[in-house]
Amino acid sequence: MLGRVNLPNAITFSRLVLTVAFVIVVSRESATHYGIGLALFSIAAATDFLDGWLARRMGLVTPLGKLMDPLVDKILVCSAFVFFSAAGLCPVWITALILGREFLVTGLRQVAVEAGEVLAADTLGKWKTTFQLTYLITGLVWLTFSNLDDPGALAGFLASLASPDGWLMRISLWAAVALTVVSGYNYFHNSRHLILK
Repeated sequence: MLGRVNLPNAITFSRLVLTVAFVIVVSRESATHYGIGLALFSIAAATDFLDGWLARRMGLVTPLGKLMDPLVDKILVCSAFVFFSAAGLCPVWITALILGREFLVTGLRQVAVEAGEVLAADTLGKWKTTFQLTYLITGLVWLTFSNLDDPGALAGFLASLASPDGWLMRISLWAAVALTVVSGYNYFHNSRHLILK
């Protein structure tokens, strides 16, 4: 079976490995480990765009890819939000809202699969993911550079820009929250024929 996994899908599955490594590393709670976590998370986020682009470019869009790509994204993002809430950077209710939405949409996708349909990520869902990743990467930048003993001018600037009290984290978080709700509603509205059978 592994021999039939194409390159875009292999990149998707590699994101799971990166997610596990990210969770292990950031749990160590030091500037060095946060920096490694930032690198791992950023690479994983980049593969989110790479696998889809390659699949379309190489003509390798598959039902497996359409199903697994958003699912793996959810595992990565939800893991990071749980960590952020544990670290005091994100209100627990926001993490609960995001987790709830992702579980519900995943369940809806399973219903669609059983009905012979595949629900790919829509435009609002992709924007939601973009703002979530922006928020999470910004927070990891702040954790990394604000915990340095002697950050220097550049690191100090990055820590200031990425501060939880700054505009970047606030705007990206609330945009992610709004799009989480709206895109979740759209999934259910557009798939109501599957639920109301």
